[in-house]
Amino acid sequence: MWHDLVSIGFPVIEKIIRTIAVYAVIAVLLRFAGRRDLAQLTTLDLIVILLLSNVVQNAIIGPDNSVVGGAIGAVTLLAINALVVRVATSSDRSERVMQGSPEPLVRDGKYIESTLRRLGLRDRDVFAAMQTQGATSVRDVEHADLLASGRLEVRLSEKAQPATRGDIDRLLASINAVNVRLDTLGRA
Repeated sequence: MWHDLVSIGFPVIEKIIRTIAVYAVIAVLLRFAGRRDLAQLTTLDLIVILLLSNVVQNAIIGPDNSVVGGAIGAVTLLAINALVVRVATSSDRSERVMQGSPEPLVRDGKYIESTLRRLGLRDRDVFAAMQTQGATSVRDVEHADLLASGRLEVRLSEKAQPATRGDIDRLLASINAVNVRLDTLGRA
């Protein structure tokens, strides 16, 4: 029994190569399959992830079901992922190649319909995400880009920008100055 738990059924290097190869294939497939829609994981996305992990399991572990073999596969996955993340974030170019570029969804208060269609996004979903960043209408948005991470980056137009504490303080100071003038005029 103990022998089956710790005895690896084939060479360690083969397990490492299998794991790296499967990781590379999955990374390429997911890179070209598209970005996450507005950073939301849908039920269908979850189904794909669960089935994908089951599909590639045997390709990684092969005929080996030992604990040590599983640990080697897990360590290899974490190590290769850490390496890929370091390479992907080492420069803007490598990040674009490995993760993709931002996709423009809104420019000057108008949806870019061709991009929405190509990405399979609905304008109402994009608008819901823009509302969380302060937009009350698509016309409020100077530009909105879908980043490779699935996060929506929104820049509101100048007139739609929310007031800051500094803006309010300046307005209150102006009102106080007007009140002081009115008081001095009223006394005269």
